[in-house]
Amino acid sequence: MTKRRRGCWETWAELTLLLLLCAVVCSGGFKPVVIVHGLFDGPKQFQTLSEFIRKDHPGTDVTLLSAFDYLDSLQPLWKQVRTLAAVLQGALQRPGGVHLLCFSQGGLVCRALLSISPQHNVHSFISLSSPQAGQYGDTDYLKKFFPKYLKEALFHFCYTEAGQKVSICNYWNDPHQQSRFLQKNHFLPLINGGQLHNQSAAWRENFLRIRKLVLIGGPDDDVITPWQSSVFGFYDSREQVADMRDQEFYRTDAFGLRTLDARGDVSLCVHAGVKHVQWHSNYSVFHSCMKKWLT
Repeated sequence: MTKRRRGCWETWAELTLLLLLCAVVCSGGFKPVVIVHGLFDGPKQFQTLSEFIRKDHPGTDVTLLSAFDYLDSLQPLWKQVRTLAAVLQGALQRPGGVHLLCFSQGGLVCRALLSISPQHNVHSFISLSSPQAGQYGDTDYLKKFFPKYLKEALFHFCYTEAGQKVSICNYWNDPHQQSRFLQKNHFLPLINGGQLHNQSAAWRENFLRIRKLVLIGGPDDDVITPWQSSVFGFYDSREQVADMRDQEFYRTDAFGLRTLDARGDVSLCVHAGVKHVQWHSNYSVFHSCMKKWLT
């Protein structure tokens, strides 16, 4: 019997399949992880977290993003988002999926990035102690850069064109100045659906491409104010904290949060005893809040 001669395409197909299988085996089958830092941080501060991931999920491809590091993190958030969209386009569209782990201010940058990225393939979006519903408090961070302002007066600067060129002001959410917040803040009301625009529906659809939203925060965080903002809670006009499900953007499902919750794809992890600068170096937080979502 004459043996059929193998075609080149068969050889290449088998080789490609072999390489793909090897890649899966060598990486342990874990999806890549992209880590985005927060205000006044850089990649160096996330080496420990990267080590946690590689130790518990051997072979994981972890990218520590180096962009808008340290003082450059004060740049306007839309500028940061558009730059990251260009830098991370390929990484976020990887066919096998990718996880996005974002700390503090970086969590807002990442949420906006997901909203404007129609082809992203992010599976888990982990928001680590991020002021997702905004910031309103006299923290040490605030006093360092706005020593002449108390929280009650900061809106006078933040809700101006000059103020909106400073990242902190892009998510400054004064519960007593909601009309000005909605009109003058060019960032948070847009991604929260408080300001409707011609891309609102598309942004919502893009955000809903994620498979899991993980919200991590805790009562001993000494920066995020109120700390419940990290799980989408925030002050009402009396400065009483209203939970995520009582927020207007949740009730109206403005950007898809209610839909994610109804799908069972919102995970809240509240961890006491952790200061803001400790979240990314605390193994207990990683083990209980992040590890299972990074497979």
